[in-house]
Amino acid sequence: MNTIIKQVRLIPLLLLGLLLSNVVSAQQTLSLKDALNYAVQNAVSVRKANLDVDGGKFKTQEIRAQALPQLTGSASLTDNVIVQSIVLPGEFLNRPGEVIVAKAGTKYNAGAGFQFSQQLFNQTVFTGLKAAKTSESFYKLNAQLTEEQIIEQVANNYYSVLVNRQQLNVIDTNIKNVKVVEKILADQYKNGLAKKIDVDRIKVNLTNLQTQKAQLINGITQLENMLKFSMGMPVETAIILPQTELAEIKVLPQFAESVDMSNRTELKIANVQKELYTLDRKAKVSEYYPTLALNSNYNYNGVSNKFDLFKGKGTANWYDMASVGITLRVPIFDGFATRSRVRQADVNLKKADEDIRQMKNALNVDLENAKIKLKDNMSTITAQRQNVILAQEIYQSTQNNYNNGLAPLTDLLDTENALTQAQNSYNQALLNYKIAEIQLIKSNGNIKSLLQ
Repeated sequence: MNTIIKQVRLIPLLLLGLLLSNVVSAQQTLSLKDALNYAVQNAVSVRKANLDVDGGKFKTQEIRAQALPQLTGSASLTDNVIVQSIVLPGEFLNRPGEVIVAKAGTKYNAGAGFQFSQQLFNQTVFTGLKAAKTSESFYKLNAQLTEEQIIEQVANNYYSVLVNRQQLNVIDTNIKNVKVVEKILADQYKNGLAKKIDVDRIKVNLTNLQTQKAQLINGITQLENMLKFSMGMPVETAIILPQTELAEIKVLPQFAESVDMSNRTELKIANVQKELYTLDRKAKVSEYYPTLALNSNYNYNGVSNKFDLFKGKGTANWYDMASVGITLRVPIFDGFATRSRVRQADVNLKKADEDIRQMKNALNVDLENAKIKLKDNMSTITAQRQNVILAQEIYQSTQNNYNNGLAPLTDLLDTENALTQAQNSYNQALLNYKIAEIQLIKSNGNIKSLLQ
């Protein structure tokens, strides 16, 4: 019996162990590469852009249908409740001087038929088909640009989380150091070797650090939520970011002397947009051209004064008819409406040229600014790294002097704040460098290299 009771008591512990193991396994270690690949597959904007690609294919199929044969069927059944009458002069029936009213038609009419048409020559339709195929390229490039934008956004958010976590480590270290000083001061105060104002001052400093830590933890949680949102990841997913992703930077990367901007997706989209404007102009010009279409129809009709149209031996009379023809449409004069539309298309083409010129200039500006920011942040990192080392030495020296009674508490607190500021400035310089590095990679047209 005791053995059974012990086993029953072990069940809650086993369940708790399983629960904790599930929680630990639910946490996902997320490298930058993993985060970017996840975002490319799951971000809402990327998925919508890919759906636009599918929609573009269906649009092409819709326009292609205009150049294919068109076949429609029809059927009708009519009950002429009051059959129309016509008035005839009596002379038609050798009854001069009389007016004869006769029924025109029968009470019931039925019919079925098919209509067929085929465009033989319609330049507007053919040009529209080319435009639809070009639109497919536009949607594909837009999906590619969306992926690149998501990669840049997720990478920036990723590094922001890492830097803020480093700042949290700085605060944790400072809290640990202040607690040591607080304990020393408390012992000295009990022995009458320290003033109460010094004890209160160190408590205020400790409270401020703990408040900063709480605020920073909340800020990190918000940044992580923003990272998950940009990735398309459920916000309740627990993630762990390896600190090694924010490695120390000591060497500035080599800059290419010249960059081929034609590889940039933004410029490709602008060129495709110009191509669409060119096809739009051709479509407007094609309104001057004649159109030629083949059409035919076949109908089978039945008439009767009784509702026995579909009886084998009724009173209905059935007959069929068919026709085949060619329709030629030649535009002659439309009040210069087509000419106005062509001129509007010319204006759009000129605007597209200006957009391309501005796009090239903007991309070059982004590239040069990225180089400048990278160099500037590299210099800042080097200076702040030395500053942190110097501030650390000053703090340790002041702490030793304070412990030996050679320095006041004010000096210790001042050097501690200076060390914290230097460490935070160094971390911020790392973040700025990483953001500038991502911008440089994007400016070179290699943003997708971060996925590999």
